[in-house]
Amino acid sequence: MDVPGAVVLAAALLLVLFLAGERDLWSRHLAVAAGLAVLAVVLLGVWTVIELRGTTPLVDVRAVRHPAVAGANLAMFVGGIGMYLLLTLITRYAQTPHGAGYGFGLTTFVAGLVLIPFSVLGFVAGKLTPRIRKRIADPLLLAGSAVVVGGGFALFAAARSNLAELFTAMGVLGLGVGGFSAAMPGVILAVTPQSETSSAMSFNYVVRSVGYSLGSALGGLILATGTSPGHLFPDDGAYTTAALVGIGAMAITTLTSLTLARRRPPTP
Repeated sequence: MDVPGAVVLAAALLLVLFLAGERDLWSRHLAVAAGLAVLAVVLLGVWTVIELRGTTPLVDVRAVRHPAVAGANLAMFVGGIGMYLLLTLITRYAQTPHGAGYGFGLTTFVAGLVLIPFSVLGFVAGKLTPRIRKRIADPLLLAGSAVVVGGGFALFAAARSNLAELFTAMGVLGLGVGGFSAAMPGVILAVTPQSETSSAMSFNYVVRSVGYSLGSALGGLILATGTSPGHLFPDDGAYTTAALVGIGAMAITTLTSLTLARRRPPTP
């Protein structure tokens, strides 16, 4: 087991997530924040060296030497940020008390029911994707799924005055996430030698997890920035701002996926 690699990676990601979620640190202690950011970069560099030199690395970073694999991981990273950002926004919005001027004041249990459309349509998308792959290339499926997630952001930004609209946005998100997750392995495996498929997929899994974590932290940062002094809850407009950021993230993911579609995969 690669204990040094796991410890160093965990420390680096802890710093990254901490810096992403602490708005006051950047505004009041800029030097400290900058120093921690540099330390995080150094730790990530150390982790890369450990993985390259280790006999049993946590993740084989050499797997990203293939341009298509690197592009797929970039799409997964940015797409993961956007996907989890919307998931965080909707569940948070549903639980916000009416006293904030918006929201539905749902309990944690009831708010969890909003996830049902996400789960159902995500399952449906996962089942349909293998059939669609027979006609459409995996990178194009990635791009299409990213567009669907972007549509979920657009729905949330434009209409969230009742629970039906939140259910709809969550369902669209589930459809996009399900299709995206199902298409991603095909993109990576198509350009990866059989002896390296396990390493390539494990690296993508780590990238996805980091993207999800950053998406959640980014959502908290944007909402914190949109909270007026002396107020407990962010302004309603902060959710719109966060949704627009998510649309930008999914636009980058779409463009990256379309770039992958233009590349003819080499023979592994």
